Amino acid sequence: MLGIDDLRSHCFKKKGVSEDLPFDESVLALRVGKKIFALTNLDAEEFSVNLKAPPHQIIDWREQFPNSVQPGYHMNKKHWNTVFPNRGLKRETFLHMVDQSYRSVFDTLTKKLNPDYS
Repeated sequence: MLGIDDLRSHCFKKKGVSEDLPFDESVLALRVGKKIFALTNLDAEEFSVNLKAPPHQIIDWREQFPNSVQPGYHMNKKHWNTVFPNRGLKRETFLHMVDQSYRSVFDTLTKKLNPDYS
């Protein structure tokens, strides 16, 4: 079973990652360069994470993993999915999705926000 500790451990191996609780004490945001790439509700009964990806990838994942990947809850459905990793998704596949979300945001950072230029 994957959970918040797995997500945090994986993300904090990446350059420039920070976290905060921007909305309330139950919604954790993982950021790179002050931009969110993952959101999760710490109080949810079932672990899930909102992740970003290019629009073509978003649709592919929904079609390929219909039980585990749904349109992003409270997010722009064109750019975000809600991923339920414990609904039959392989650990490697989930972590790849997290990596893709991080990279999608990292690649859009200005020099000012990019940890490579800090």
